[in-house]
Amino acid sequence: MKRTSLKLIGGWGAALLLTAGLAALAAQYDRDSEHEAIRYLQTAAADPVAKLQQRLAREEVRWAYDPQRGYLPALLRALNVPVSSQMLVFSKTSFQRDRISPQTPRAIYYNDQVYAGWVPGGSVIEITAVDPQLGAVFYTLSQERSGKPKITRLTHECLQCHESGMTAGVPGHLFRSVYPDPQGQPILSAGSFVTTHQSPLRERWGGWYVTGTHGRQRHLGNLTFASAAKAEKSNREAGANVTDLRRRFATALYLSAHSDIVALMVCEHQTYLQNLLTQANYQTRIAMDYERRLNRELGRPEGTRWESAVARIRSVNERLLQGLLFAGEPPLTDPVRGTSGFETQFPRQGPRDRQGRSLRDLDLKRRLFRYPCSYLIYSEAFEGLPAPAKEYIYTRLLQILNGEDRSKTFAHLSAEDRRAIREILLDTHQGFSQWKASQPTAAATQ
Repeated sequence: MKRTSLKLIGGWGAALLLTAGLAALAAQYDRDSEHEAIRYLQTAAADPVAKLQQRLAREEVRWAYDPQRGYLPALLRALNVPVSSQMLVFSKTSFQRDRISPQTPRAIYYNDQVYAGWVPGGSVIEITAVDPQLGAVFYTLSQERSGKPKITRLTHECLQCHESGMTAGVPGHLFRSVYPDPQGQPILSAGSFVTTHQSPLRERWGGWYVTGTHGRQRHLGNLTFASAAKAEKSNREAGANVTDLRRRFATALYLSAHSDIVALMVCEHQTYLQNLLTQANYQTRIAMDYERRLNRELGRPEGTRWESAVARIRSVNERLLQGLLFAGEPPLTDPVRGTSGFETQFPRQGPRDRQGRSLRDLDLKRRLFRYPCSYLIYSEAFEGLPAPAKEYIYTRLLQILNGEDRSKTFAHLSAEDRRAIREILLDTHQGFSQWKASQPTAAATQ
């Protein structure tokens, strides 16, 4: 069956010129976010927190002040962030590290676009949001009582940690697992892990509280370690299948007594995918900018495609595609159950196809999701991808879901999985269904 693809134009000499041009132009920028096609620091954000900030400035929003938790409850309501998403991290891995400990963990709450971090007695609430063109944008909300609460955007102080190889080289979110000592200080000599949906459970949640059941599977959550040597030989039974944290710290300080295992697992996938979305956005825009410059300098027609740029677009979007389809996700060996109600609330947000199926439906027996295609395909970040990126993703998705690509990378997708995902997307994803309908062979594959 014929498929559309990115067209390759230009001979080897031109390709070599482009390669040299890419290297010369890239050398002008220390980071992709500083590239003229991106301009992260100079560009106004358009994420939910930026919009809320504008409403606060215009005094369109009036917030009640909680004597114990400040503006946290009001902020979560304003941004539609569920309390059931609460995750508790006690490792000192935040700029409010002096207030964080196993007795006073930092609470993190999230929805599909926004994350809020709160520590008892903290002077600010840490907030990040995903902008469809910029990626992660960082803010603080002052906890000082005021008739006009103030949200402030942060840049360099957050990007020191949140723009690196651990965040796919873009402004992004970082989900880490460490070996914490009894005070919550990471034992760096013992190592650490960046956690995604590809991580085995045995590497996850060091420095985090975890509530829920997971059978015989073991993780690093709910534990502290005396030394690096003892961390390597640790008995993890004390941290396993914990459903009540009240003996570990004063849970009444928090909006919830839980640090739900399902909320943790969904968040690990979400942050990883959002970083890949930003990386695909940046790299595609930069490649398109290089093409425009080269076409201008060589007098080529506008829109001429160059092999090296096409290869760059293909490479970064193939990584995104693998993330969307949960390539590399290790299977669960026992069922997982949460404690906060997150696992029942999360799937309700839809959308659902004509058979009532949703990409938000959880499995929690063999894997995280029942239909292994990320719900973030509906996100503003995905919709904000440049046209060449979306064309590549849609083309490859159809190849995989139709069974034309049976490579090892996607061998985890059964024929039933592929059929279900394809039907769900055609019913619920306007961009994908419209693109497919525009293809010359669409009628033959209905």
